Amino acid sequence: MKIGILTLSLRANYGGNLQAFALMTVLRDLGHDPYLINRERHKVAPIKVPLVVLYRAAKKYLLCRNVSIRSGTLDHREIATLTRYAREFINKHVQPQTKEFLSSRALSRDIGRYRFDAIIVGSDQVWRRNYIAKCFTDFFLGFLPNDDVRTRRIAYAASFGTSDWLFTPEETRRCANLAQRFHAIGVREDSGIGLCKQYLGVDAEHVIDPTLLLEPSRYTRLIPDVKETRSGVLVYVLDNSNEKQHLVRHVSECLGLPIFEVNAHAPGEPAPPVEDWLRGFRDADFVVTDSFHGTVFSILFEKPFIAVGNAQRGMTRFEALLRMFGLENRLVAAGAVVDSETIRTSPDWRHINAVLASERAKAMAFLRGALDPIHATER
Repeated sequence: MKIGILTLSLRANYGGNLQAFALMTVLRDLGHDPYLINRERHKVAPIKVPLVVLYRAAKKYLLCRNVSIRSGTLDHREIATLTRYAREFINKHVQPQTKEFLSSRALSRDIGRYRFDAIIVGSDQVWRRNYIAKCFTDFFLGFLPNDDVRTRRIAYAASFGTSDWLFTPEETRRCANLAQRFHAIGVREDSGIGLCKQYLGVDAEHVIDPTLLLEPSRYTRLIPDVKETRSGVLVYVLDNSNEKQHLVRHVSECLGLPIFEVNAHAPGEPAPPVEDWLRGFRDADFVVTDSFHGTVFSILFEKPFIAVGNAQRGMTRFEALLRMFGLENRLVAAGAVVDSETIRTSPDWRHINAVLASERAKAMAFLRGALDPIHATER
């Protein structure tokens, strides 16, 4: 069956790109024909702009061009390099795609041309209010006609990013009206079940992130066959700080292992391709990360890790993931002291893999159940 997948814009984001790859791969394994719906939220349709406005914008850019995108992370050149590598991965592994939709109006007008049997919203923080504020109805499939009873509406591992409800009363009303038209809703955090029930008036199931649906071997196939391997403490930190640097040094000294990174090492230095990012997790002896998907791939590749809580990016995601596997002691606050025993003790991977196998089976049953009714539909 022909299935559209709507997620956050794919760009310089390892986890975001890999979750889209994973969901498309799983759907293809199930015998379906998935397409990524290319809803670009960070572009605007071309309009005529007075020359003076363009001049002022260019002047402002030139004054600010040396300022980092985020303090302690990537500058403009790094973003450009990472975007190039991300684009190469997407062009190769996250295909086919629809045309680029730059507005809700365009999406509503033209999506029908693709004749999708189902549209899946997810995964990642597709229902986090501040990520979708200007087009939130798109991520509740508001672009589908009200009288469309043919297209199945499904959410898979949709995340609110937080356990708090952030939509306004009017937005909540509109979201609820749209959510109640869904045929099946799966949320990535268990707290999302309560949010769906309380604010949207719908039932939801807890399902794992798409990246966890694939065996590690599906990712290692993406990694180039190179002789060089790395070892030591892998660092994948999105928001650097003195506290996190201190933790990394502490882990390195405790284990007697060198440090290597899969970020750019210095301003202006290229960030690695997606495949090299994966190779870092495969080869690591230990991982320190403040990234949700960095934590996911530590678990997938059975690497002992410390996850530093990232409140700005959403703590609920970390807590739900680690609680599922009984790994709550691996989540620490920035600046917290981590005892040597926690660092030196390896998680019980046998137990973790048993839990993961059970969660995979549950998630696959959810997808099959959500999609099975469309097998009788004729396009």
